Amino acid sequence: MSAEHLDPALRLGDHLVSASGTNADFASLEQAAEWYALFRGARATEQDHQAWQTWLRERPEHAKAWLHIESVSKRFDPLRAGGREAALVGVRVARKGAVSRRRVLGGMGAMFGVGALGWLAWRHTAMPDILLAWAADHRTGVGERRELQLADGSRVWLNTDSALDVDYQDGIRRLRLLAGEILVDTARDLARRPFYVDTRFGRMQALGTRFAVRLTDDQTRLDVFDGAVAIRNVAGVTLRVEAGQQAHFDADATALDGAADRAREAWSRGVVLADNLPLKVLVDELGRYQRGHIGVAPEVADMTVMGVYPVDDLDRALAMLTRTLPIRVQRPLPWWTTIGAR
Repeated sequence: MSAEHLDPALRLGDHLVSASGTNADFASLEQAAEWYALFRGARATEQDHQAWQTWLRERPEHAKAWLHIESVSKRFDPLRAGGREAALVGVRVARKGAVSRRRVLGGMGAMFGVGALGWLAWRHTAMPDILLAWAADHRTGVGERRELQLADGSRVWLNTDSALDVDYQDGIRRLRLLAGEILVDTARDLARRPFYVDTRFGRMQALGTRFAVRLTDDQTRLDVFDGAVAIRNVAGVTLRVEAGQQAHFDADATALDGAADRAREAWSRGVVLADNLPLKVLVDELGRYQRGHIGVAPEVADMTVMGVYPVDDLDRALAMLTRTLPIRVQRPLPWWTTIGAR
């Protein structure tokens, strides 16, 4: 079986192993990368295939690792037709004003096989925003950043893999963050319209501010650098976040987290700031700007790092790390990077 013709799930004995669920361990991922590189180079013998099958069945983590590396490799294939294209058609219709977003999302729920009851739960997940993000007013790809100047003079920066809608009306200035992260620097509005940033977890009102908003699957994170921001989540819980503070909220709760993180605005200048940051955390942040896999061995994951690292040049960032830490970098595949002990 070649690397390009693998089933989406593997049956080991009486158990079906899929790519979802618990992550494979680091060692299994590295072994999977070695196997994948062997098959990709068309040098594999029949004995290699037999040995690979034996390896797959030794531990469930091996099959999990193999499915993961295959899923990563598919990100570099051309976009496939099918479900995504169908979803894009629906969103494009909404953009043209032919139907409302509510109707489009309802149609998407039906298209993806969500029934009337299931739709009530599905519409409160990340999926509707993810679908609409494909046709947002403004969006960035992986590794891309963009600066916008809005009609009132406010400035917004979009981080990697982000999507944003802008809705300026006579009585309101509203942004909706559909995916990723933004940095906002609000301008004074002569019409005194309130400035809001919405996510699926709630609304933030800017009170003459510079602030960053990051949306993840389970919460919204807010860092305020100037002025203040008032949060009101879906449940109606409110919180005022002052300059120099950081907070997060989901649909049910809000909480202050301590001091605002200047790293949350440094990305707009193309860098990641590390101040006694664990290596794994830094690598995860750099990985947001790459399409491939970057793995960190457990024995080096907690090493602390200091410095300023470029987000647009992974090779340079890794070279900086290898000069200051006892680590080595390996690339068994062009899109698979491993950081381990030297």
